[in-house]
Amino acid sequence: MARHYDVVVVGASVGALACSALLARRGWRVLIVGQGHKRAYYTYQGLPCARRSFSLLSASSPAFTKLLGELAQAQTFRRRTRALDPMLAALLPGRRVDLPPDTALFLREVEREYPEVRRVVEDLYAALGNVNADADAALRQDVSWSPAGFWERRATASALAALPHLSDPDHDWLAELPRAHAIRDLVQTSARFASDLGGPLPSLALARLHGAWTRGLVELEHGETELSEFLLGRARAHGADVRLHERVDAINVKFQRVAGVTLASDDAPTGAQFLVTDRTTRELLDLAEDFDLSRSAELAMPAVVATAFRFVVSMLVRSEGIPAALATESFILPEGEGTAVHLQRTRPPGCPPGHEVLVAEVLTGDEEPAPGLRAKVASTVESFLPFVERHYALVDSPHDGLPACDYRSGRPVAIERALLRAGGGSVEAEPMVPQLEVSPSALFGLGGEPIKTPLRHAYLVGRSALPALGQEGQLLAAWTAARAITRTDRAKEKMRREMWSKLEVG
Repeated sequence: MARHYDVVVVGASVGALACSALLARRGWRVLIVGQGHKRAYYTYQGLPCARRSFSLLSASSPAFTKLLGELAQAQTFRRRTRALDPMLAALLPGRRVDLPPDTALFLREVEREYPEVRRVVEDLYAALGNVNADADAALRQDVSWSPAGFWERRATASALAALPHLSDPDHDWLAELPRAHAIRDLVQTSARFASDLGGPLPSLALARLHGAWTRGLVELEHGETELSEFLLGRARAHGADVRLHERVDAINVKFQRVAGVTLASDDAPTGAQFLVTDRTTRELLDLAEDFDLSRSAELAMPAVVATAFRFVVSMLVRSEGIPAALATESFILPEGEGTAVHLQRTRPPGCPPGHEVLVAEVLTGDEEPAPGLRAKVASTVESFLPFVERHYALVDSPHDGLPACDYRSGRPVAIERALLRAGGGSVEAEPMVPQLEVSPSALFGLGGEPIKTPLRHAYLVGRSALPALGQEGQLLAAWTAARAITRTDRAKEKMRREMWSKLEVG
């Protein structure tokens, strides 16, 4: 065996990188394997195109606060972020509603646009604020967020006991708002885009997800790229070996537990005591060819089905064509049967001066994008941002396989996808990021697949673990996996507790 690591982490999502940084900080020898992870942006002749949208929705979560505290990076990271004002905007036919950080200013905005529901909206946000404060206290506790044994279930149930409506997942926070009201649409749409769950959202998840947008939203200048580099930097600082361009071809199994992995570039296996992945259980077990899954374990595995997909259109636009008042984060809410669009304005690394990238994201139920979906999304954006199409520089979607469009000459020029390869683009259409339905669900509808898998010493920290909570769910899964691994080594567990005691005293 050529090398040996304590933990191999397969994937480069937020949950995978957070777990890597935590374990490396706690003294475990960690290998991070990208497993085909693609950067958030690719380029054509130096011009950036977005693969996916990214919002730092977990910044207000206790899971992220604890992560920064353990990494001793709270102040450093805070200096990297910028508070958004407005945090969010709703673009509707003939009007715009901003959600500023100041509640009084927001209520004044509601009073101006929708005076008939001003009191209802004030009561709604007071209720959401209260339940999120209670949820913060619960999620701050050091328990397993995928409890397996009696004592874990008892501790987690105790942590969640004070939360209202937890056992009533159908509670309607929006019951007093008219059915077709814009505020109702904004709350539901923002929560839907923030979730990894493809089905109906439990009431607590809706409160957490909309709260993620409206409880002091912040951004990183370079978005997902900057967050990934930050977490990778902390993992490397504590000795982690990072190989983002590497792949695991097989998981080696001995006595029904993880024994190591075989990397695509190596003939010799790499030893490992634990494995953490942001894939699903089925994808994990497909790599473990020597693992004998019992009939009872197979029957107990939840079914995971992708029921919705995130289709993205990336538009490089001259800044003069973007309304100055356009928020960093907006939701376009057309009337009637129109498709809601999550619209971001960003300046990724390498963005040319005087330009910005608009990232338009829609949710579709089709695994293959419908013909004309790119044009439909662009048309929706253009109908709400007058004259933006006159200022396009480059427009593309990584998901439909169509050529990119270069507008720099004053007319659209089709760019074959083979020419995007040099800048990290793909010749073939790339899969869309899915939203998942997991049946049966767990943890009052918040949870999905167990974080502890049938393959012993292998853990999940991806979208399928706590899908209803989105990005926060991935971080909670990362904490749970890191907690389970750390507790197998008494010395490292003692070090972790002493470290937290010092942080609390400080």
